[in-house]
Amino acid sequence: MSSSSPQRSRGDGEKRPRFFDSNAKAICWSKADTVPGRHPERWRKDAAGNVVCKRFFNCIGCLCYEYDHIIPFSKGGESTADNCQILQSRVNRLKSDKYNIDSDQLKDYSCEVNFTDKELDIIEMAVYGDVMRPGNQCRCRTIAEKLGKFKPKDDTDACKLP
Repeated sequence: MSSSSPQRSRGDGEKRPRFFDSNAKAICWSKADTVPGRHPERWRKDAAGNVVCKRFFNCIGCLCYEYDHIIPFSKGGESTADNCQILQSRVNRLKSDKYNIDSDQLKDYSCEVNFTDKELDIIEMAVYGDVMRPGNQCRCRTIAEKLGKFKPKDDTDACKLP
């Protein structure tokens, strides 16, 4: 069995992967709470209730996230979907190898930034080039289009930001 994930022995000689595979990550993302009014493939809430953006994986920032071992790997936790949760990167780093931490304790580690819907729209527009809401999609309108000097080929309505 070959894996790109570093392996560690259990003590009985059997190796176990250190990182989550793509299937575990997909399940982990889908298990996280959705953000009301936001597309679930782009936005989720971590275990502390922080909003995170799927494109901001493995970076440092208030919308960035990492896949966390609920039972820390160093304490015997497996790299499986059942032992996975998404956490804002800052929260995950401060949680470290702690175990049995509830969401209120995790919130204490969170960034103290609450983004407005308009700010999230602007971030989504910059990151994805459009804003998608469940059942609704819109696109960015260029300055030339806004001034009437350009007619878009895309039939999708321009976004009406709050």
